[in-house]
Amino acid sequence: MPDSAFRKTNSTQASCYIAMAIKTFNNSLPMKTIPDKISDIKEKLPDLTPTPPGLKAQASSHDLKARLDWGEPGLTIIDARDFESSTKSRITGAEPMPIDELVDRAKSSLEPVRDIYIYGETDEQTAEAANLLRAAGFRKVAELKGGIPAWKAIDGPIDGAAEHDNPGPDAYNVFSRLEHHAKVQKINK
Repeated sequence: MPDSAFRKTNSTQASCYIAMAIKTFNNSLPMKTIPDKISDIKEKLPDLTPTPPGLKAQASSHDLKARLDWGEPGLTIIDARDFESSTKSRITGAEPMPIDELVDRAKSSLEPVRDIYIYGETDEQTAEAANLLRAAGFRKVAELKGGIPAWKAIDGPIDGAAEHDNPGPDAYNVFSRLEHHAKVQKINK
């Protein structure tokens, strides 16, 4: 047998032996399934999960709006002003609980671990109401600084009789409303 033919035969046999060894080695390893591969890839990715803003002892209107915009239902907004003020104007979804009834009403309807945002007529009344709730065992109470005026300043949704005036005679006249809108747009340019 010529030398080149001998090398070719041995080379072919060596290639076959290597291929069989690789196949045997691969068969001895556990096969990764697609979910296993996905899990491996996820472990290598950084954690980019967004989280809602947390509760602060003193919260701004922006803090509350951010939580509401997040869509987090796990909070309660309390209006500690008198019923008359609350009826006229209040943050949408706020529960009216006048300060003189606050603790009793809160204890009967809320869990002590509930996130609560509270506001009053002034920041001082807000702080007083928040302290009453904290003294009654409520652990997660945020004082909403600025109350209704601060909430209106950021265009937060408002309910109440004073906020929804009776429509005037032009309210249903679409042409008149469009004409007025066009005039306002020209003035603002």
